Amino acid sequence: MAIGASFGCPFEGHVAPEHVIAIAKQLATLGAGEIVLADTTGMAVPTQVEALCREMLRIFHDGPEIVVHFHNTRNTGYANAYAAWQAGVRHFDAALGGIGGCPFAPRAVGNIATEDLVHMFNGMGVQSGIDLAQLIATSQWLSSQMGKTLPALVGKAPPVF
Repeated sequence: MAIGASFGCPFEGHVAPEHVIAIAKQLATLGAGEIVLADTTGMAVPTQVEALCREMLRIFHDGPEIVVHFHNTRNTGYANAYAAWQAGVRHFDAALGGIGGCPFAPRAVGNIATEDLVHMFNGMGVQSGIDLAQLIATSQWLSSQMGKTLPALVGKAPPVF
């Protein structure tokens, strides 16, 4: 189950971590197997992400699984993914090519791109088990099907390691 706008809301502003944690506890009580902390509008910054993720992992060390979902609206999506990884999160939600967005939030752009995220983790020595070359090829296919250039970058400047 996802908690949208976990790190900030374009209509209400700051979202207190305590509020997100209270919702997460309710979801856990209902039997959620995973809780997704979603930065639906790309408002999060790495220090905020790391702090909330650390606290969530402390509280839910025996489950449910903590997952993160980031948008790159303000160009911090990948830094936020890294901050979540530093905190101990090991499950990430991303989108092929970086497509998507939030239809409810003004000017919210797409999700972080799966292939860019996999490339970052591979470069850090964190193996995802995902074939990056095949992922890039699939993203390029998707771009051709959609008839437009997608936000993902690693396919435009292929990995060197």
